Amino acid sequence: MESLTTGVIADIVDGQHPENPVVQILTMKRIPNSSQERWRLLLSDGKWSNSFAMLATQLNPKVDSGAITNNSIIRMDRYVCNTVQENKKVLIILDLSVIMTGAEVGKKIGTPVTYDSSKIAAQQQEQPQQQYKAPASKVAPNMSSAGGNVARIPLAQHNALAKGSCVTKTPSGGNVHPIESLTPYQNRWTICARVTNKSTIRTWSNSRGEGKLFSMDLLDETGEIRATAFNNEVDKFYDMIEVDKVYFISSATLKTANKQYSNLNNEYEMSFNRTTEVTPCHEQTAIPTMQFNFVSLDQLESLQKDAILDVIGVCKETHDLSHVVMKSTGKELTKRDIQIVDTTAREVRLTLWGTQAETFDGSQQPVVAVKGVKLSDFNGRSLSVLSSSCVQINPDIQEAHMLKGWFDNGGNVAETVNLSGKGGQAGSIGGNFKLIAEAKQNTGTDQPEYFCAKGCIVMIRKENSMYTACPRDGCNKKVVDQGNGMYRCEKCDQTYDTFQWRIMLQACVADISDSQWISIFQDQAEQLLNTNANELGALRETNKDDFEKIMDAILFKNYNFKLRSKIETYNGENRWKASVMNLNPVDPQEHSRRLITEIKQLTGQA
Repeated sequence: MESLTTGVIADIVDGQHPENPVVQILTMKRIPNSSQERWRLLLSDGKWSNSFAMLATQLNPKVDSGAITNNSIIRMDRYVCNTVQENKKVLIILDLSVIMTGAEVGKKIGTPVTYDSSKIAAQQQEQPQQQYKAPASKVAPNMSSAGGNVARIPLAQHNALAKGSCVTKTPSGGNVHPIESLTPYQNRWTICARVTNKSTIRTWSNSRGEGKLFSMDLLDETGEIRATAFNNEVDKFYDMIEVDKVYFISSATLKTANKQYSNLNNEYEMSFNRTTEVTPCHEQTAIPTMQFNFVSLDQLESLQKDAILDVIGVCKETHDLSHVVMKSTGKELTKRDIQIVDTTAREVRLTLWGTQAETFDGSQQPVVAVKGVKLSDFNGRSLSVLSSSCVQINPDIQEAHMLKGWFDNGGNVAETVNLSGKGGQAGSIGGNFKLIAEAKQNTGTDQPEYFCAKGCIVMIRKENSMYTACPRDGCNKKVVDQGNGMYRCEKCDQTYDTFQWRIMLQACVADISDSQWISIFQDQAEQLLNTNANELGALRETNKDDFEKIMDAILFKNYNFKLRSKIETYNGENRWKASVMNLNPVDPQEHSRRLITEIKQLTGQA
């Protein structure tokens, strides 16, 4: 049976930092009421046990995969332990190695008891001569086996920090708190964190006054958090704080994160106040330069529109600079579209803005990693860099090296599926194909489902297929004709002398399994009908025959549909509703390739 590092839990609780201790996980419990999945562990060293340990969120996949379970023996390769809330200890495991699985061990090792520092102190006073007694067995001096416990070795032998370990003391000698342990209920803490992103100074003006702010993203080995400074703190800290530098930060205000403005994996955020202190850290640290949670490109189609995520890909194609005018501000912006691809053989359009667009050089087909990019579903799937995003070119990370190696060794000529295809291009729909009947069986949840289906449009409801809408950008609310050439929008509480046409089609789509009425809205309807809404609206008013011809032209033709479905309740009755997110005509070759792939998967040949 694998040996444990006897007494190490007492060492850690007493403020020591033994290197690579081996412990057993007795139980694992998911922490409730947390916006992100976190696990609390009851650890044993064979003599003592304590439930003060938590897994860093980057280790959650080890739980999901079953690599660590109850009774597993692990080696803590990197960890931090800090005091929070009235001398309560929190141990966060940053990295670990599985020595033996729970199934292999099958039982609790030894008879550990909950560690009490007062009891261990009394025990050491009663038997000081036994504290450093060498074991009689051949087990290493600082280990224990299942057969019994051995004495602890001097703490000094444990106290050397592992290479690249994190800073544990502040300049004043206090403990550094890991970001992952911060909560609004703590009033005294200091973190040591790297600034991974820093915004420009932004100003605002409203009925309550004017002001300015800037924000930054902070990272340590346990997690990340967004910090924002306002007004006087902007003047105090903006010039001082630099991206990629490490700082000690204390006495900021912690509150629940506003996910509208922060996509970081933390349920809290901090605001600087007049007591906040920021001090440069000149010690060598192992804090990473950036923490990514990459989403592979083949997963983009299963995610909701406007999702904020991290992606990485090789720049396959670079488009010329172009200029657009923002409707809301009238300001002209520079943009550049690039096409990135990854090992899933998917490619997608990524839009860069401003200086990043102007300075980007894709001639050497670099690896592009983006933290906090926005997902769009216009004409398929596409990505857009935000002002809060962080773009890295050829980052020195494992994922980038693997991706570049794949691309240089055949990936550059591999057949790919373009998720950002325009109307009529095959391949812009993606995967997860289902029969309509199969999709309609998903009635056990009120969460939306995204899937693809190949179907034939057999009927269109032409009545009420169009309406007159508010001309204000982004409103789309139906307007009321005042009868005097004016149109009123109740939502905007405004009257206009014009309107815009909007399309809202109801189409019956059938495949070999079933049929279903689906909704097709403006962008997808214009693509399907091969005309724009205003032209179609004019025909509806002036030439009914031509209007009918355009509508009838799409009947009895096969299309690939990307659909969003959801169960809705009406008068106590559940109804399955579906709407089109994207569509294109069926390409016979692409359809045949997909069927061949599915057949191989079903027969175990894939």
